Amino acid sequence: MLNMDFAKTVFMDTDKIDWVASPMSGVYRKPLAREETERGHATSLVQYEADSVFRPHPHPLGEEILVLNGVFSDEKGDFKAGSYFRNPPGSSHAPHSRDGCFLFVKLHQFQPHDLNQVYVDTSSIWSSEKSEILSLYQFGDERVWLVRIQNSEDILDELDLCASVELFIISGLAKYGDIQMSSGAWLREPDFRLDRWSVASGCFIWLKSGHF
Repeated sequence: MLNMDFAKTVFMDTDKIDWVASPMSGVYRKPLAREETERGHATSLVQYEADSVFRPHPHPLGEEILVLNGVFSDEKGDFKAGSYFRNPPGSSHAPHSRDGCFLFVKLHQFQPHDLNQVYVDTSSIWSSEKSEILSLYQFGDERVWLVRIQNSEDILDELDLCASVELFIISGLAKYGDIQMSSGAWLREPDFRLDRWSVASGCFIWLKSGHF
């Protein structure tokens, strides 16, 4: 088990985490939270080398993916950087990448009765040069966004945040309390406080509230 106490604040600088080989050649992971080695709740960064293939597999409790770089593919199509999708419980696929890709992946974390298949093309905010919020998904109290913050603008107070917040820094710099965060930082906070959050210049983040 890794970081499975959801009552505790967890911060990880993924630049300081080693890649771990998966069961499939050419596919590597940086585990951030994990219930068991190859099953159950998991949050990871995943790297596919060029021409790598992962065997067909099911997702009994769903899969959530943000493509950070490259192109990720399966039988549904090709998903370029900025693609966000959710494969519901009971779905399966055979993923691969022709040129390689880099992913933020969450497995087996869907709420009961959340059976929605979701795909969002986020290319507009991915290339934006202004402060902007893009809603990716909502189910009950669970909300997911991409947030771009420019010129230290305090726009997180525009979000309907629950106490529980999880975020990943795609690019830029931010600070939460005494925690300095840069590109690749992952934070899971069960009691998130806006007065502890600040951005000195610019930052682009994936953010989830209301559900771990």
